Parts: sequence; C-alpha cells; structure tokens
Amino acid sequence: MKTLDAFSDALRSLRSNTMRSVLTTLGIIIGVGAVIVMVSVGNGAREQIKSMIDRLGANIMMVRPGRSFGRGVSGEAGSLPTLTEDDAWAIQNEIPTVLLVAPTVRGNAQLIAGNLNWSTSVNGITNEFFSAREWGLARGRLFESGEIKSSSKVVIIGETVAKNLFPEQEPIGQSLRINRVPFNVIGVLKPKGETGFGGDQDDTVMLPITTAKKRVLGGRKLAGNLVNNIYVKAKNAEVVTQTEELIVALLRERHRIAPNQDDDFNVRNMAEFMNARADSSKAMSILLMAVASISLIVGGIGIMNIMLVSVTERTREIGLRMAVGATGSDIMSQFLIEAIVLSLIGGLLGVVLGLCGSFAMSSYSQWKAIIDPQSVILAFSFSAAVGIFFGFYPAHKASQLDPIEALRHE
Repeated sequence: MKTLDAFSDALRSLRSNTMRSVLTTLGIIIGVGAVIVMVSVGNGAREQIKSMIDRLGANIMMVRPGRSFGRGVSGEAGSLPTLTEDDAWAIQNEIPTVLLVAPTVRGNAQLIAGNLNWSTSVNGITNEFFSAREWGLARGRLFESGEIKSSSKVVIIGETVAKNLFPEQEPIGQSLRINRVPFNVIGVLKPKGETGFGGDQDDTVMLPITTAKKRVLGGRKLAGNLVNNIYVKAKNAEVVTQTEELIVALLRERHRIAPNQDDDFNVRNMAEFMNARADSSKAMSILLMAVASISLIVGGIGIMNIMLVSVTERTREIGLRMAVGATGSDIMSQFLIEAIVLSLIGGLLGVVLGLCGSFAMSSYSQWKAIIDPQSVILAFSFSAAVGIFFGFYPAHKASQLDPIEALRHE
C-alpha cells in the first residue's frame, strides 16, 4: 500500500509542475525514440542487403578490366581494355569450381519506338548471362544460337523500357530503333528492382553480344573480342573465395603479368560488396546509437537536477513527514519512485515517438523499417534504469535531512 501511495504522490507532484516535468523528460523521450528508430532502420537495412545478395547471388563474381594510367592521371575503373571473350572461356574451361561464365559489353543508347523515345543502357550478352544473374523472362524467348552467331537484330527489353516505349501494347513482336538501327523485340525480362545504389535494373536492353559490338556499341575498347565485364558463377557460395583466387592466378598468367606488377583487371565478389555495405550500415547505426545513449544520459542528468531542486523546494514537507513518523527509507523511496515515474513517462512517450518515427522514415524514404519488440522493451527498461541511477542521489540526500533543520527551512 505504501508503494501505491508513493506512486500516487509522485504523479500528483509531477502534475503540479507539468511543463517542468515534460521538459525534464525531453532527453529521455528523444533518447528512447532514437534507439527504437535506429534499431528498426538498421534491421530494415540488413534485411534489404540480404535481399540484394539473394537477387545478385552470393556465388556471383564480376571480373572487370583495370584502370588506365597516363600522364599522371588514373582513369575510371574498367577504362583499360584488357579482358576478352577468350579469357571468359578459359575461366569456364580451366577452373573446376566455376559453373558458368557470361562475357558482356555495355553502353548507352537512345531507343525510339513510334513517336516515343527513351535513353537507357544497352548490354551485349550471351544466354549464359541470364543463368549467371538468375534473371528470367516475363514473356517471350531467349536468343537462339544462330542469332548470336549472325549478329541478328533482336532485343530483350526490361520492364521499365517496355512501359515507356510500349505503354498500351504488347512489346513482343514490336519494332524499335537503337541508334537508328531497327530491332525486333523477342522478350521482356522479369522485374528485378533496384540495385544497391538505387539504380533501376529493369531500365535496360539486352542484345546478342555480337550484335552489340558490330551494330550498336563498337569503338576501340570493344575492338576484336574485347569485353567490358565477365560474370562468373561459382558452383556454390562456399567455393567463391577459392574460385576468386584461381581466376586471379589464371588471368595473371594469360596476361603475362610479372610477379611485381599489379593486375590489369579486378575481381569483385558480390557478397563481399554487399557485406561491406552492411558493415557501413552497422557502423552508422552504432554511431547513432551512441548519440541516442548520450541523449539518455543527458536526460538522466536532467532528472537528477530537477529532483535536487524538488528536494530543496520540499525540505519543509520532508521535515513534517519525518516529524509524524516517516523514516529515512520512506523519504528515500518516495523521491526514488518519483524519479522512476518521471523517467518511465519519458520512456513511454519515447516509445511512441520511436514507433511513429520508424513508420514515418519507412514511408518517406521507401526504406523498410523492421520494429524489434526486444529493442522497444530494452529502451523502455533502460529509461527506468536511468531513473533509478540518477534519482538515487537526490533521494538519498532527502532521506539524510535532519528533521529539525528541515522544519526550520523557509
């Protein structure tokens, strides 16, 4: 019953100074809310990165040419044309852990269909590309081997291109022009969604690699059998590291690179790339959690400060309570419960703020936020711990007051 009375007294005391109580709990509210938002956004980031890895394939690697270097200036990645289709087939045939390879060329072009036009990326590929990227067709068919050998003018388009060039008709069988060269649409890719950088994977056109090099892209960087990229799919995720090492050794041998020379190519592991992004996201979450923790501590200091002020203001009341029989422990529990109630109210408001903030951030940024009930309970419990920790000293100080001196206090 004494505990209930203490809670009742605490609520009555807080209501008598509503604005001061709200301002005191502001640090707790912001801290708890920030913890919940950061954990939910961090969970959403991890889930999205996992989804990206699943879409790309944890056993996928990409081999790209190196950087050109001249007159003291380093070119962009892939600016040094060194990879060939022969390199791709050597990787396929000489490395036992490789399931398949897909050499590709890439560029940008203007597409025209009727009175509509669209600028997009153009990819010259072989049919192995679809298996390597695990990218199927929504409708239509793949390239025939004869179409690839003869550089036929056929294309497979992404969903975004289909919507923009053929908004009210079936694209299959339609004609479009790429850099004024007419092509026949034979397929539409399944929607793939955004890349890790927010780019639209469905905004693309696929051509036979021979057609792309001879009729659309060309140029010095694609002369002969040069390619821009080689996608490599390992047999499973467990052998990716081994496969990557074998690819590096094979290409260094094929390109006659001396032991003291740098590679003229680079191999990127998609899973490693996404894991690096996950580590960056985790580091940012830790930083923001640290900021939220500081806010909680500042809120706790605010509670201690206001409780010390309250002890000073109510010194005569404390003396009266002691004069009628209240013990030091009764006084201590009264002020300690008041501090806990203050922090719990702040924690409860912080939970509401955190939930609303998580949903708002998810809605605004299109970044999925996953609410973790454990984080909510942990943040709320921490707010109570802050009340106990920072409320102890003022409560102890109140319990140690001399009743006579307290009654004399004006």
